[in-house]
Amino acid sequence: MLEKQFHCAVEVTVDLIGGKWKPVILAHLKEGVRRYGELRRLMPTTSEKMLVQQLRELEGDGLVRRTAFDTVPPQVEYDLTEEGWSLVPVLTALYEWGEKRAERTGLTFADVSQ
Repeated sequence: MLEKQFHCAVEVTVDLIGGKWKPVILAHLKEGVRRYGELRRLMPTTSEKMLVQQLRELEGDGLVRRTAFDTVPPQVEYDLTEEGWSLVPVLTALYEWGEKRAERTGLTFADVSQ
């Protein structure tokens, strides 16, 4: 397998957390440990298949830890690894910029707390 080549440090970050859902998953996990079902409720517009795929990729890249408990029904929790926690300043900056952009443009956010 060929090693990836990057020409800019931003490419490294985007390679790991690029796309629509990975930053959102990481942002939810920076708030604490989440069960799979919690993530599904927090992200109602993503498909189950996409969420599972993105979680697996984040786990494979060492940003997210998956813990499965031997219970009935099965329980799985996700949390950030030490490497994942190192992204918190980046995620916070994205969040704050998004809030300000929403204020400037009149965007509103859907309530997913139900």
